[in-house]
Amino acid sequence: MDRKKMQTLLEKVERGDLTVPQAMQEMKFLPYQDLGFARIDHHRGIRQGVAEVIFGEGKSASQISQIITQLKKQKGRILVTRVDAKKAKTVRKFHPDLEYHAQARVLSSRLRPRSKTGTKRRISGGFVLVVCAGTSDIPVAEEAAVTAEALGSRVERLCDVGVAGVHRLLDEKEMLVRARVIIVVAGMEGALASLVGGLVDQPVIAVPTSTGYGANFGGLATLLSMLNSCVAGIAVVNIDNGFGAGYLANRIERLVAGPGDRSGNE
Repeated sequence: MDRKKMQTLLEKVERGDLTVPQAMQEMKFLPYQDLGFARIDHHRGIRQGVAEVIFGEGKSASQISQIITQLKKQKGRILVTRVDAKKAKTVRKFHPDLEYHAQARVLSSRLRPRSKTGTKRRISGGFVLVVCAGTSDIPVAEEAAVTAEALGSRVERLCDVGVAGVHRLLDEKEMLVRARVIIVVAGMEGALASLVGGLVDQPVIAVPTSTGYGANFGGLATLLSMLNSCVAGIAVVNIDNGFGAGYLANRIERLVAGPGDRSGNE
């Protein structure tokens, strides 16, 4: 249950359309539900505006399916991160309505169709922009993008615009200035985050990836580079944490948009 559903429920009680016992029945999974192997936080949507997200890594397909079944009873969005293709296929046998995003390794409720690659993008304001340094960083970038989309944000993508060919990024300056929040995903030395941060006045969320050669130390060099950026206004999440970046971007975008201006999947 989220804040909007809670408000609607209370308004029905206030009008007399719903009795208190009926309202209590609607809210019967409060504050959490114990499945033995997991305690599902049904109040997270009320506290934080977004329902609980399932971290799929380390969980069996059966455990994920059972959690999804209970979350669906609350009629909230479903988002499961870090799910490999084999596990996703098994889960979808029980929940065929879910959509699997292979590059992002994410299972989610159905998202609105996106424009195909190569088609003209919508440049109107009100979106989260995911900027990806290289093609090798796309899996992490897609985790960020799909997360933000699943939570209700409109998302646009810029791929392979790293500093090795900075003109590729500058050709997309209109996208940069119109975004509400920008996520920058980069490996190697991670310089793209500083470059983007020095060009715009929006919040920039930097995501270091583990892409790189030996001295990259599995993304540690990228992380330290982004943390030491001389550009103000950059927040940095953990290595390969596309989910954390997408979640944070959605939260910022919702605050900027306000309750009457939602351009995503509400």
